[in-house]
Amino acid sequence: MTRVTRVTRTTGRDWQDRAAGAVIGSAVGDALGAPYEFGPAGAFSARFPDGDGEMVAGGGWERGEATDDTQMAVLVAESLLDKGELDLPDIFARFQRWVASEPKDVGIQTEDVLTNGHTWNLAAAIHFNTTMRAAGNGALMRAAPSAVAFAPAGREATMAAARRISALTHGDGAAWEGTAILHELVRHALDGADPLAAIPDALARVEPDHRERYAVVLDPDWHPDRATEPNGAVWPCLGSAVWALRTTEGYPAAVRAAIDLGGDTDTVAAVTGALAGAVYGLGVIPAAWTEPLHVPLPGFGGRVLRTSDLLLLAGRLAAGTGYDAT
Repeated sequence: MTRVTRVTRTTGRDWQDRAAGAVIGSAVGDALGAPYEFGPAGAFSARFPDGDGEMVAGGGWERGEATDDTQMAVLVAESLLDKGELDLPDIFARFQRWVASEPKDVGIQTEDVLTNGHTWNLAAAIHFNTTMRAAGNGALMRAAPSAVAFAPAGREATMAAARRISALTHGDGAAWEGTAILHELVRHALDGADPLAAIPDALARVEPDHRERYAVVLDPDWHPDRATEPNGAVWPCLGSAVWALRTTEGYPAAVRAAIDLGGDTDTVAAVTGALAGAVYGLGVIPAAWTEPLHVPLPGFGGRVLRTSDLLLLAGRLAAGTGYDAT
């Protein structure tokens, strides 16, 4: 049976709690899913058949260590806060500084775009025109902080911002549109509305060339088993995250379901965590998951952010009235 998440509209302190839930929820999903990346389906629940489960080390990751998903998300957030606006060249420069320091993991496409020697406004487009393959989930994975930052400015601003930030590393419009949908669903959840009910309206604002493919993976009857690409692609990644939210109750259950799909577990869980965190708020994320969470930032003086640092970051993003994406 398909469950539909139902939430009530809230403001003020509840909005702040949901904003923190989105940012922390995405980072927790990332770190929780990382040790299971490209492993078999059901591995998380097989290891922890009872209760929420625990953070573990594995796959080259320390216990609670966030991957490139959250590292890049933090770089976007810090650029927005430092600059007070959407400064695309600054975000791109931060990405370049990060990748030059050889992080543990970085997507092949993202690495090429950031190191191919072209400027911020050309690098992704040149990569796409050369390879014709740029619809990975690498822009989707880092979207939680920007979704929070732009939400107060409304639908058009948040979807425009998602597209522009995505285009820094992904030249395929499919990646832009998937991130725009995620931004919009998070915006609704932060307002206390049901993000699942917002899907039809969000789809109506997707570029026509990409609308049908997203309509398929966001349909209530769609299941990740029906995906035609691995969940490292943007369509099934977003579809899987929405499926995990739709078919479970509560943040822990949604993230468990995402990880149990196998494949690109850290990113699917990060996207699921952003959505579920925005819906359910910070308070339902298990302390056993937030306590060991840490985010190294290669290239930035050996900094390692903890949950308290991410909470401060989320609070500052949520305190604004919405950034200008024009």
